[in-house]
Amino acid sequence: MTNVKKAPRTATTLKVRSKSEYAISRSRDPYHELMLRLFQEETTAQRGGKFLVMVEERQKSGDPLKTEEWEQLLVELNVSRSAFYAMRNKLLGAGLITNKSGEYRLSGMFSRDLMDMARWWWTAVLDNNLENL
Repeated sequence: MTNVKKAPRTATTLKVRSKSEYAISRSRDPYHELMLRLFQEETTAQRGGKFLVMVEERQKSGDPLKTEEWEQLLVELNVSRSAFYAMRNKLLGAGLITNKSGEYRLSGMFSRDLMDMARWWWTAVLDNNLENL
């Protein structure tokens, strides 16, 4: 049996909406809308968003959130250890955060992967010119 803390974090599932009215940029709370596309439960989406904000704020302050602070995170997020690592692994798998040198940081991999998929679909499948994207 795989320990949740050591589970693979290389991929995850994300809901994609086909109607423009569901665009994240049109949401009153884009961060929360993104979390709802990543997590199935409202509570987990809220915790995931809160964790991302914590990572972002600590990174901007020059004192990145350390992996060794996991016990404090459990208290602040009001979550069990297994639920925390499952949530964290989903964020890692989506490419929203990284865990390097014992520090959590925001990652651009999520954006790069979505842009790569969009360019491929636009050019290879739809046979459109990349400049028109």
